[in-house]
Amino acid sequence: MDDQLKDVETAEQLRACYPVMKQLRPHLETEDEFVARVTRMSEHGYRILAAWDEGEVVALAGYRLQENLVYGRFLYVDDLVAAEKTRGRRWGARLLERLTAYGDRAECVKLVLDTGMANALAQRFYFREGLLTGALRFGKFLKAGAA
Repeated sequence: MDDQLKDVETAEQLRACYPVMKQLRPHLETEDEFVARVTRMSEHGYRILAAWDEGEVVALAGYRLQENLVYGRFLYVDDLVAAEKTRGRRWGARLLERLTAYGDRAECVKLVLDTGMANALAQRFYFREGLLTGALRFGKFLKAGAA
């Protein structure tokens, strides 16, 4: 099944990811907006690993390699979602497994992701996959985000 996990490399593959990403990020109103954002983010190392089944994207993970003074080198998972109709088929677990291997190869010390405090289903999944809580993230919107 791992051969069904592929790094997204073409505009066509990226567009195929939009319907699944929209389930996680409903504020992305159009496919063009999604493509433009991902294109900008890719300049800063953002990548998408997609799970394909019968020619259709059924799950995906957006990620990047980063380094900071807290962890050192780490793999950050920005986005992780399985299409609603395919949940429970272990696509998320397979994506996390592949991302863990990517992080190991890149000599990362940690895989990190954030989830909403109220997202109990995702939290249960992450605990089951061996991820542990390590911090609370605080933030506030800035003027540019209020427009």
